[in-house]
Amino acid sequence: MKKIPYLLASLISLPLVAAEKCGITNFVTCIPQKIAEYFLMLIYLPIIPLLSIIQKFLSEPVSISIFHSLWGIMIYVISIFYGLLFLFSGFNFIISGYDAVKRAKAKEWLKNTLLMIFFVQASFVIYSLLNDLSSLLASGVMNMIDDRFFMLTANSLTDLSLSLALGLVYMLILLITVVLVSLRYLIVGCGVVLFPIGLFLYFIPPLRDYGKLILNTLFTLMFLPFFLSLELLMASMMLELPIFENFKVVVMISGFSMVNFTMLFLLVFGLVKAVFSVTRSDVGQAVSMGIRYIK
Repeated sequence: MKKIPYLLASLISLPLVAAEKCGITNFVTCIPQKIAEYFLMLIYLPIIPLLSIIQKFLSEPVSISIFHSLWGIMIYVISIFYGLLFLFSGFNFIISGYDAVKRAKAKEWLKNTLLMIFFVQASFVIYSLLNDLSSLLASGVMNMIDDRFFMLTANSLTDLSLSLALGLVYMLILLITVVLVSLRYLIVGCGVVLFPIGLFLYFIPPLRDYGKLILNTLFTLMFLPFFLSLELLMASMMLELPIFENFKVVVMISGFSMVNFTMLFLLVFGLVKAVFSVTRSDVGQAVSMGIRYIK
């Protein structure tokens, strides 16, 4: 999938069926074959831009520079709490007296505050590096996939029939994939604003689970393309097996369906797991008790 924009030229210049040239001796079988190839090309034409979008959103870094100003505003708001946390840590250290446990907790609060300031202030650089790392991993795997894997072909009568019958299904699956990868791209782009919030909450012990919720969600979405590209690579390698060589469109549909299922599963599972961890935390239990008390 390295040269998606050039697939149309390849499609037009190369025959879809590796068969003998049309002539007087085989025009009876050649004409229906060429008609089928023409309809197959019509189905494939709208698929090209969909594949191009999927390639872009899976292998290229998410553009986060447009959110830099919003990130700066978020950092300014968070920095207001730095002084309060230092005062809280110092006050706890002063009143701890000779209580070793309280002094240890006060030192932990101070350490967390210092780490928080460092990571929150550097959050844009950290997020950008993670974003680039995710892109490098995904693009490295995508470059291992043959471009022809994503093309509708007709290497045999069975392959041609399945491509014509399931071509629209393949297009629908790709549309769903485009929607999901676009949503992931948007969330990861906006995530640079949420990332410092997650770090801020993570270093406050009572709110740590809420920080984990934000960070786990962002990390899952950020490195999701690497695992999705691995699934597409495995699907392309399946075509090397003789049993699947005449069922290429079925393998392509199965591969992208697995990609869509993985995206939905990881998103839902990650959110559900994070919500359960939050509700089991001390803050979550206190909020639940308060709600039950109000009722």
